[in-house]
Amino acid sequence: MTRETILRQNTYVILTITSITIIAADQITKWLVVGKTSSLLTSPYVVIPGFADFVSVRNTGAAWGMFSGNGIFLFIIALIVFILLILFFKSITEGYFERALGIFMVFSGIIGNSLDRLFRGSVVDFIDLHIHNFYHWPAFNIADSSICIGVIIIIISSLLRKSQLQLDKTKK
Repeated sequence: MTRETILRQNTYVILTITSITIIAADQITKWLVVGKTSSLLTSPYVVIPGFADFVSVRNTGAAWGMFSGNGIFLFIIALIVFILLILFFKSITEGYFERALGIFMVFSGIIGNSLDRLFRGSVVDFIDLHIHNFYHWPAFNIADSSICIGVIIIIISSLLRKSQLQLDKTKK
């Protein structure tokens, strides 16, 4: 077995463990929120006064409640995105670890929210960020965060690292 093969296998093990950890954290926190729903519905649990609370919100739509009530449609879109990421994994990552990490984070978020849609009928959101009463961000969860962070990692890597195609052209 070559060194490159071992590194590649170790990378996939690390990415898989990371993905499983994100999905588990997402589902465990949602399970805790659902268990505390009655108290969180009446009043939020203040984490940082004037900035962060835990709440219990059910989202039947996508990000920020878009396409509300279209759970099956959103599940199909998530499945299509998941399949496309798998099909184009190599060309998107171009061998860069951080891009693979970004894609695995997006996978994790898709799986976490899809599990909610399948088994709860809606996505459980519970992180509520705000600046006192001045500004209020829509509630979100760990899966949403994983998707956003994964996309940001891919974008930053794509901006900062040259494409393998560009590198190949400069070598010629």
